[in-house]
Order: sequence, then C-alpha cells, then structure tokens
Amino acid sequence: MSGPAASKIAEMECVILCGGLGTRLREETEFKPKPMVEIGGRPILWHIMRHYSSFGVRNFVLCLGYKGEVIRDYFLNYRFRNADVAVTLADNNIEILGQTNVDDWRVVLADTGPETQTGGRIKRAIKHVRGKRFFATYGDGVSNVDIATLLDVHEKRGLEATVTAVHPSSRYGEIDIQEGTVHTFQEKPQVGQGWINGGFFVFERPVFERASDNPKMVLETDILPPLAQSRQLAAHHHDGFWQCMDTFREMQMLNEMWQSGRAPWLR
Repeated sequence: MSGPAASKIAEMECVILCGGLGTRLREETEFKPKPMVEIGGRPILWHIMRHYSSFGVRNFVLCLGYKGEVIRDYFLNYRFRNADVAVTLADNNIEILGQTNVDDWRVVLADTGPETQTGGRIKRAIKHVRGKRFFATYGDGVSNVDIATLLDVHEKRGLEATVTAVHPSSRYGEIDIQEGTVHTFQEKPQVGQGWINGGFFVFERPVFERASDNPKMVLETDILPPLAQSRQLAAHHHDGFWQCMDTFREMQMLNEMWQSGRAPWLR
C-alpha cells in the first residue's frame, strides 16, 4: 500500500483495549489477560496488531489493566522472543545472533487501571495519541476489515466517530443505521436483527478530550449512544470475516482456522 492514504495511516495511532477480565474464558484468563490468549502460538493481540500493520499502522497504544504485566513483559522482551540469542552467564550479557525479522512497531504500554471501564481506558490513554484522529479496537477480536476503506469512510462522512458494523449476534450492541449514519446504539439487546458493533473504530480526538475523567465511563453506553443521538457516529459496513474470542469454543475455532491454513484475518 502506498500513496497519500498510506502516509495518513502511518501517522495514526491505534488504541487497543487490553484491560478486561475475560471472565467467559476463565480457562485461559486466570493467569493472563484475554489479549494474550494464543492463536497458532501467538497472542490474539499480535494478530490484531499485525492486521493493522498490514495497512501501514505502526504506532500502537495498549490500554493495560487486568494482568497488564503479562503484556508488558511480552513486548519488553519481544525482540528476544523472536531471535536466536546467546547469554553470557557471568555478566548477563545478551547477544542477538544473526538477522532478526522484528515488526517495526512503536508500542505504548499504558497502565489504565485494573478496574477502569472501556471509555475510561481510552480517556486515560488519549495523552499518548499524537494526532487529531486515531483508530481504536478491542483486544479480543479478529477480522479482515479493510482499514484503509474504514478511514476513507470516516473522512468522507466527516463525523466525530465511525464504527465498523458487522452481522449480528444478540450478545453484541445492535446499531440502527440510516443512510450511513448511526441513529441508535443499543448495547447487548435481548433480541434484534441487523448490524452489530464490531469495534474497529475511528475517533476524532475531541470525543475523548471532552469526555469525563470518570474511570467507570463505558465506551458502549456513555460514549457511542450520545454520538449516535447527535448524528455524529458513522458506520462502515463490513460483510467479510469477523470473530470475537469470548469463549473457549471460539478460541478453539480460531485455532482450527489457523492450523488448517484458513485464517481469513491475515493478509
């Protein structure tokens, strides 16, 4: 990917929510945060970042919370994890052997608190966002959503935020879209059909600059519905692959896709 669009994307940060408890995946999350649960030997967080990176994103802000030290350790030792190394035990000198193919990412590890809610996490992380707009997503879902097209939709609509709309499951927030603009946003309805909140957002920075400092602020109930009510929330319709990893069964399914060579979220 090249040209003006690639240049714009390269300058933007992607804020990733990594602090939730992941209670429905307790088999894995008792000892690590859900974004570190592995698909094909790599954390799902790495898969998400790699997808954004394939469109030119190289700046990431990770909103750490529950067991954030596991994510911190992973990235502080990232280069050593992906290379042959020699350790001189007498002085603890570490030598990287040969060429290493390490991702060219700048990763901010932002401690946003153990019990902070989704909106509060982005609010606390906004100080690390250097541009006027940024990408944001959840740390537990993979998709083949076109990030360049998502940004193009956001810029053409000219609104304060854009959400990627995917096809439904009643567990997720349903959104009513009319002529490309979200009119209502209902988090986790008991019944309903249509499009749901798939994450993969673009936000203008002022959305969170003016938001409350309350750590209990929830993105899905305190930020997105008011944006929808004021007609400032656009929708990017995504008909392709999208899958969250909330349960052990979903983790197994994603690993089976990887092992079979059918991992549609990778480019």
